[in-house]
Amino acid sequence: MTTTSHRENIHRAAARAALDAPGVAALQPTLADRLAQAAFHVHQSKAAGTTPHREAAGIRCELTPDAGWNVQVRCVLHADRRVVDVARQVREDVRTAVTAYLARHGTAAPVTVMVTVTRTA
Repeated sequence: MTTTSHRENIHRAAARAALDAPGVAALQPTLADRLAQAAFHVHQSKAAGTTPHREAAGIRCELTPDAGWNVQVRCVLHADRRVVDVARQVREDVRTAVTAYLARHGTAAPVTVMVTVTRTA
């Protein structure tokens, strides 16, 4: 079972790893993501009587049916870097960070990371 706190920590680990990768300027959610998340969180908080949490911008984590994680990263890169090199580095760094977080909390699970470069700055 995944708690909200557990999911937030996975988001944070993924965001930190992506932002620390050389060549990443920022993380960027899509407008549809922002609207969907806002509606979802308002609905969840009303149902539970709690305050909604904020997910890391540009990161989406989903639990898979086999108890693994799919992590999507949307990032803005510095223009002076090769997109393919930075995207590969982000994918590896995020996978390593999320896998390490899960291992520290007794949950060995497969982690799949998809990186989308939205633009260069």
